[in-house]
Amino acid sequence: MFSYPWYPALMLAIESNNVIDTRLRKIANGGVNAAEETCLMVQEKMNAAMEAGSMLMMGGKSADIIDYYRKQVAANAARLS
Repeated sequence: MFSYPWYPALMLAIESNNVIDTRLRKIANGGVNAAEETCLMVQEKMNAAMEAGSMLMMGGKSADIIDYYRKQVAANAARLS
C-alpha cells in the first residue's frame, strides 16, 4: 500500500472532491439555504486555513495538517448528507 502520509493525502483529495460535489449541487439548486451555505463555506475555509497555518508555525507535521483537514471534510460530509 501507500506510505504515510501519501495515502491520507490521496484520501483527502477524494473525500474533499465528494464534499465539493455535494455542496455545489446544493448551492446550484438554490433555495433558502444556498446563500447560507456559501457564506458557511467561505468561513470554514478561512478558519481551516488559519488553523493549518498556526499548526505549521508551531512546527506541526504535514501528516497532522492532513489529518486536521480530513476531520473538517468528514464533518462537512456528515452535515451535508
